[in-house]
Amino acid sequence: MEFAENNRISHRQLYRQMVLAFLAPFMLCLFGRDRILGSSGIAGTLAAILLLLFYVIFLIRLEPYYSNLGKSEGGFAGRVFGSFFVIYVIFTAAYLLTVLMKIVPESLLEGVEGKWIALCAVLVCAFGTHKGMQRRGRIAEVSGGLLLGGMILMMILCLGQSRISYLMEMSVAWDFTGREFLRSTYGVLCAFSGIGLLPFVLGNVEKRGSAGKTAVFGIVTLGGIILGMLILLPAVFGWNRLLAEEYPVIPLLAGADLPGNVLARFDVLWMGFLLYSLLFAVGSLFHYGHQIIRQTHLGTGRYWMAIVVYGLSVLKFRGWGIEDIYGRYLAYIFVPGMLLLQVLIMMRGKGKRRKKTAAAAAGISLMLFLSGCAGIEPEKRMYPLALGVDGTADSFEITYGMPDLPQATGQGKEEENNQTSVLTITGADFDEIEEKYERSQEKYLDMGHLQVLILSDRLLENERWQVLLDYLKEEPFVGENVYVFRAEDPREILEWEGGSGTSVGEYLVGILENRVSGQEKKGVTLREVYHQRYLTGGMRILPKVRLSGTELEVWM
Repeated sequence: MEFAENNRISHRQLYRQMVLAFLAPFMLCLFGRDRILGSSGIAGTLAAILLLLFYVIFLIRLEPYYSNLGKSEGGFAGRVFGSFFVIYVIFTAAYLLTVLMKIVPESLLEGVEGKWIALCAVLVCAFGTHKGMQRRGRIAEVSGGLLLGGMILMMILCLGQSRISYLMEMSVAWDFTGREFLRSTYGVLCAFSGIGLLPFVLGNVEKRGSAGKTAVFGIVTLGGIILGMLILLPAVFGWNRLLAEEYPVIPLLAGADLPGNVLARFDVLWMGFLLYSLLFAVGSLFHYGHQIIRQTHLGTGRYWMAIVVYGLSVLKFRGWGIEDIYGRYLAYIFVPGMLLLQVLIMMRGKGKRRKKTAAAAAGISLMLFLSGCAGIEPEKRMYPLALGVDGTADSFEITYGMPDLPQATGQGKEEENNQTSVLTITGADFDEIEEKYERSQEKYLDMGHLQVLILSDRLLENERWQVLLDYLKEEPFVGENVYVFRAEDPREILEWEGGSGTSVGEYLVGILENRVSGQEKKGVTLREVYHQRYLTGGMRILPKVRLSGTELEVWM
């Protein structure tokens, strides 16, 4: 059924709601350090999907009893059951807010505290909690397919970054054991625990008796994406780096460009998709939490639930926050407790279906305000395309190479003296260099368009490049598709003016890429440098840049 009638949602809208609500939490929180990994993760995911397909049949049969827990289970028991699910809703929403507070300041909004981002997200997601179900269905109808298609396109574009040799590291380093298999299986089941709220939704679905097929299709779709990411991530990053990354999807986005680098900072678009899905998930939790509260006669969660969720996301007790306890709560309390309660609900008798339910959905429009960096106008920023780094035992020298923007955009006049500008700052460490820049320069430093990194021979010989990589790893706007070179004197290279107004960054990228098929030069990217460091602790062999008279040459 394609269209919803009588204030209910269609099967297609149910499927797209599942995709919207689960996709971003899975992409961000299932992979990386101490999470689902390797061959045991793949096998565990397959086993979990199989179990979930049977579990959906059980949930479909539970729908009549969920319609009014207060009546079907009695006043007290209904409130106990309802409180159990409401606590899950609150904890999950608070945990997703902590993820939002981490990734947005690191990837999109520099200089804005996470607590303010979380506050805006709560206000947007909680707005309209009491509204009807069809609004949420329409949101999913319009945007669910676009989000799913965008994420699949992102994975396809990332295939070009994968290496078979990187994937082989996983098979060598990760042994398949029964314990890891069971751990991965249960981990995926815990991640899908939100599917346990499905009976609360089915009362608002047209022809709910056949909605099980839709839920199965949603689980299979999400499971397929999980399996694809379990193969794609080690193939792109290598095994050792994957073990060290907390949110490996974030650096993965930076390399998912359209062919030919059609749009710079294309990762912002992928991040927008993830944020939209994450905010939709939080909004869905508010909606179903409010619905559960009403059905179990606990009052209304229209106002207090958002306050509690925000408080849990920002407050810590003796250094422990919701992100520290959420995994244990799912594994040891909610999942086993939910299964026990559902068995008890089925055994206690039938309830009466209710036609009217509470719903919610606000527009997930906050992402429209998250596409810039601290809200600074483009003309008030400095855009280095090339970065040269030299270092001794006790200091670093960074040289920023900026293009002449009028010349680069074709807006300069012929009589103007268009030259590439260069800024050099020296300091004991990179924090001191940043402080000097802030004190002396009138424009904001935007590293989001960096194309080339040039390291001095001296820096490579004294091993100070390790400190540089640690610094770049913390710079959210430095993409990992940046080309890395070596030179005797990076500053001399960046001051070269033989490119007729073209910056050194653009010129070096052109040497590597602007060739007919089969004649391109193989450069070394920052991602490959990271991989080599995590694999052996050493530096890859880098192409060398040097000046020959007035010509700039690259030796591979």
